Amino acid sequence: MTHEELLVANALAFWNLAISRADKLFLNLTEKELDRAVAPGKNRLIYIWGHLAAVNDSLFSLMGIGQRLHPELDEVFITAPDRTAVNEISAADVKKAWTEINAKLRAEFAKMTPADWLHKHTAVSDADFVKEPLRNRMAILLTRTAHMAYHMGQAALIEKQ
Repeated sequence: MTHEELLVANALAFWNLAISRADKLFLNLTEKELDRAVAPGKNRLIYIWGHLAAVNDSLFSLMGIGQRLHPELDEVFITAPDRTAVNEISAADVKKAWTEINAKLRAEFAKMTPADWLHKHTAVSDADFVKEPLRNRMAILLTRTAHMAYHMGQAALIEKQ
């Protein structure tokens, strides 16, 4: 493996570890358990899980690697705070979306070369990318991995209650 391939493999290993940790927690919870809040007045586990699914789904368009699979998640888990969305999404539907999104992301990530990871993401203009080449797909993968870890830290709070 080249140095570049090792760096990509390392970043993907951390991404996959974050997904595996989320799977271990969320896929084993009942609907009643998913309805628990991490603290009084704070987000429920179902909301955190749905939020992570929606954010991961946005990676397809943000990285320019395909169309989103579940844009309907945004209304409930991105735009609206927990417990305020007009239409709720069931735990079964969140599980289905989460599983589909992450399986497709893994498949798309596996196709990418080290050079692909250094291409700009779609939220940056060509002119801005010339000035800020760190605004690339790899940066998005790293920040989204950290985002998952942050929310898993929130979810871990509930396990100690």
